[in-house]
Amino acid sequence: MNPLLEQFNTKYTSSPFEEIQEEHYLPAFQELVKISEKEIDEITNNPEAPTFENTIEAMAFSGEQLDRVSNIFFNLNSAETNDEIQKIAQDVSPLLTEFSSKISQNEKLFERIKSVYDQKDGLSLNEEQQTLLSETYKGFVRSGALLNEEDKKKLEKINMDLSIKSLQFGQNALASTNAYFKHITNKDELKGIPEAVLQQYEEDAKEKGLEGYVITLQYPSYLPAMTYSENRELRKELALANGKKSFDGGEFDNQNLIKDIVKLRQEKAELLGYKNFAEFVLEERMAQSPSKVFEFLNELLEKATPYAQKEIEELKTLAKSDGIDDIQSYDHAFYAEKLRKQKFDIDDEELKPYFQLEKVQEAVFGLAGKLFGLEFKEINDVQKYHQDIKTYEITENGNYKALLYVDYHPRKGKRAGAWMTSYKNQYKKDGENSRPHISVVCNFTKPTKDTPSLLTFQEVTTLFHEFGHALHGILADTQYPNLSGTSVKWDFVELPSQFLENYCYEPEFLKTFARHYQTGEVLPNEKIGKLSQSKSFMEGYQTLRQLGFGLLDMAYHTEVGALENKNVKDFEVERTAATNLYPSNPETAASPSFSHIFQGGYSAGYYSYKWAEVLDADAFQYFKENGIFNPEIASKYKILLSSGGTKNPMELYKNFRGSEPKVESLLKRAFG
Repeated sequence: MNPLLEQFNTKYTSSPFEEIQEEHYLPAFQELVKISEKEIDEITNNPEAPTFENTIEAMAFSGEQLDRVSNIFFNLNSAETNDEIQKIAQDVSPLLTEFSSKISQNEKLFERIKSVYDQKDGLSLNEEQQTLLSETYKGFVRSGALLNEEDKKKLEKINMDLSIKSLQFGQNALASTNAYFKHITNKDELKGIPEAVLQQYEEDAKEKGLEGYVITLQYPSYLPAMTYSENRELRKELALANGKKSFDGGEFDNQNLIKDIVKLRQEKAELLGYKNFAEFVLEERMAQSPSKVFEFLNELLEKATPYAQKEIEELKTLAKSDGIDDIQSYDHAFYAEKLRKQKFDIDDEELKPYFQLEKVQEAVFGLAGKLFGLEFKEINDVQKYHQDIKTYEITENGNYKALLYVDYHPRKGKRAGAWMTSYKNQYKKDGENSRPHISVVCNFTKPTKDTPSLLTFQEVTTLFHEFGHALHGILADTQYPNLSGTSVKWDFVELPSQFLENYCYEPEFLKTFARHYQTGEVLPNEKIGKLSQSKSFMEGYQTLRQLGFGLLDMAYHTEVGALENKNVKDFEVERTAATNLYPSNPETAASPSFSHIFQGGYSAGYYSYKWAEVLDADAFQYFKENGIFNPEIASKYKILLSSGGTKNPMELYKNFRGSEPKVESLLKRAFG
């Protein structure tokens, strides 16, 4: 029996992780694709005249089990992968791409959709139904429904190639990250690195059967070494290894894949009648056009550059006192931390005991309760995909609202970074409001035998960030699954996550949870004040760094043919020159491990982090002016979150705020 082909007979129909074997996946996908194709055939060949209900709505609810199994498989391919799952992914991705292409190129089905779309003005549809109709029609047109047969076949081949190459890019980046570790036996080489971090390095060494210490390129291992190690040669070696990920000419090199992916995306855009891939992508974003994005990025670049340059000058002065006249990028974190301690008397390691993971989680749960009336209860009768996972039942006024999985610690089969995802979307059908299953995945330092998991302040903000995304899913209250939760315009999706980070800097809120894990002492007022003041520390540098990634992303997706005659490194250096504050190392490049745009969904969309910062700064300013827990404003914000993609995001924002967001809100927060 294949559990993926059965109805999930589990609490809240949650994913039956413990019953699933790797050999279940491919047969399940093959069978579910057939079932989904049959559902589409029934819609396509319905003898009745096309209506919104029998065509548009029927499509929105088709393929439910296939969607759920896809969510399980691809989420685990990120959070709990292995060689076998990665191998299966190579078979599954083309299968799903082919299925998707068959639907999008089904002429008879498109005729039915177009028939309903053409009579939209005469139909009595509510706003969400109108949005679904419009998005369904546009989705088909943007997938090639208006192309001739020959071009449809070309597009199908391009999509298939992109699916395989993007997957390979991600697998290479992960393999390249996992392939490196630095083994050190002499503790003197680790001078400056805090004892708690050294304990983790010892544990990592033991896991590999080695004596001494092991540093990896996983974020919780790599960052403390770069921030605290007084051994400049070690920092240099680690930075070099990190910058060489998938850029060393070895088996995991991604340079040719980048060129292939960019070329295929350009071909796809041209085939669909667009000048370039960015134009194709941005048509469906708040920003709407490449020129608007470049204008936005360059305006911020002009405003932020003087601040960034001033910050680097301060670091140079500090480095000179150590006899370093040629400060490099691998010195940045070390001297930024030194300067931060000087300016604010804040030491990440000194703060960590006040940020026990469990207490931070309690705080974010409590905040969701205060703002939105949610309650969280840990439950143990839901299956998990790893022993580290914890599961929570979320209720509102005693009624079940959502299921939450949290997965906090690094593992070999887990990609770096932090993300929110869902195993099941929310939707309403047959009088029932089917609730979502949401997951938050991070890579925080594991507890040791002596110490619980203690977070850096940056990790605290990371947890709030991902939980902001989670709330977007948890509060979802829409009719259709494909308009639910985070199914919004891509440059709107970061608003809820970045908005929630603001609370981490509010003294009134910090005092409620920043307590020493051993003594229970609240973080002193002086430290809380300094922490709040430090929010804009190195903001110029961080802004330029993000703008560099945004400009690089836009360059890859607007400059037709420019990459063909250049190597990836030269292209990257030239396109980010205005944002680079340190000399570039010829042996390193960011692009070959830039998974956001070559594997994830941020292609021609990386600018959206900064775009959403304008939204979140403006939204939080509204709370600040009226009280950060103001129930009336929280109620309006809850409507924005629960509406998902049912309305134009600017309309949703204006309904909440009363006006369009102002870039000045971000500049004021960042630079005063």
